Amino acid sequence: MTQGVDRSELRQIIAGLSEGVILVEPDQRITWANAAALAMHGAETLGELGETVDAYRSRYALRYRNNRAPEQYPIERVVAGETFHDVIVEVTRTDRPDVDFVHSLRSLVATDPDGNPSCLALILQNVTPQYEAEERFEKTFNANPAPAVICRLADLRHVKVNAGFLEMTGYTRDDVIGRSVYEVDVLAGARNRDLAISRLNQGGTIPQMEACLALPDGGTRFVIVAGQPMEMGAEPCMLFTFADLELRRKAEAALRQSEERFAKAFRLTPVPTVLARAAGFGITGINEAFSRVFGYGEDRIVGRAPGEIGLWVAEAARARFESTVTRTGYVIGLETCLRHEDGSELDCLVSAERVAIGEEDYVLAVLQDITERKRSERDLFAAIEAVMTDTSWFSRGLIEKLANLRHPGRQDAEEPALSLTVRERQILNLICAGQSDEAIAKRLNLSRNTVRNHTAALYRKLGVHKRTEVIVWGRDNGFPASAAGQ
Repeated sequence: MTQGVDRSELRQIIAGLSEGVILVEPDQRITWANAAALAMHGAETLGELGETVDAYRSRYALRYRNNRAPEQYPIERVVAGETFHDVIVEVTRTDRPDVDFVHSLRSLVATDPDGNPSCLALILQNVTPQYEAEERFEKTFNANPAPAVICRLADLRHVKVNAGFLEMTGYTRDDVIGRSVYEVDVLAGARNRDLAISRLNQGGTIPQMEACLALPDGGTRFVIVAGQPMEMGAEPCMLFTFADLELRRKAEAALRQSEERFAKAFRLTPVPTVLARAAGFGITGINEAFSRVFGYGEDRIVGRAPGEIGLWVAEAARARFESTVTRTGYVIGLETCLRHEDGSELDCLVSAERVAIGEEDYVLAVLQDITERKRSERDLFAAIEAVMTDTSWFSRGLIEKLANLRHPGRQDAEEPALSLTVRERQILNLICAGQSDEAIAKRLNLSRNTVRNHTAALYRKLGVHKRTEVIVWGRDNGFPASAAGQ
């Protein structure tokens, strides 16, 4: 069979292959290319591809995947009789920069019986879609803020690491790439390490588990790690992803400390305090002061609402309190009456505010017992009323101070101008001078009943109800008058 016939048959065999085939001669002439090879160069004819190696080199720019331009193009290496395979290059048309491809190349060098090259061929595969997909994956992988590492299952060495993992651990890229999973141990301190190693060796999914990574500075980092098998190119790999537990642990520790401080303050505060759920006001906790003042123990009150245990004497007051807290979120200084466990009633000031504990809303209520203070006030007012029935030995200033203590704010009230009879003015003048009804009756030569009738008329006109209030009004309006005017 002649060489020409052999070449013709060879061309017929390879014309329909999906792989691209370019045939070259030792003198660097490109003699033939199949349709697949032309399509992989964006060319329609052999002339467009280049009739010689030099022409091909001028029309196509080649770069290896590491962005290094080759000193020799693969087609030149074929002419030199070199055998190679799986060479990946990026190919761009110099006259049309928008036309580019990624080729996987290998050479085919056949020799005659004398050992001379009889057929030189460059075999091409278009791996552009694969590398475009890998580029998209690479960009997504690197941009993903979640820490991640990819290891090759064949040798369990890390082949990719993203910025999230480097930032979380403090490793550099060179510290990780090429190192095994046992050198940069992504399963260090894992709770179920044996299962994780078994799944890794089998190429199976590694479920989420807590782990404690060793850091290059000698510290540690608590994480949740999970592994998912994947293929990168044609190589089986394992994608490890991580969730940083450090911030969560710090937040949990801070929350725990805050709750402990709150619990301690709640327990030790000397004022009765109640913690209840905002929804329904079910009581979840009381402090020691509450039990001491109101008598209820935790077993009697926790888990129940105030309305169930009868803590409030007036149900209407309780309803107003709960409605106000629900509407505004707080109540300050509400004066009400609460019931002791033994049934006795206590005067109290109630303040409350809605607070968030964890993810739930509560109401913190402070109940101040003012029973003794109220009793002292009532006793004081009673004493004032008693001593002011005879005010002949009090100065005007002292009378006003005592009356104001009984009715705060009355000194600023403006009394209306009234029309009093001569007799009413006389009686008012003597009342303000400290005279009793009996003394006034003798002074004006009237019966005691007549004096009382005139006094009642004065009460009506002045809008008062007590003799002390008459005296205060009179002193404010020029009474007692001079002796000449009586």
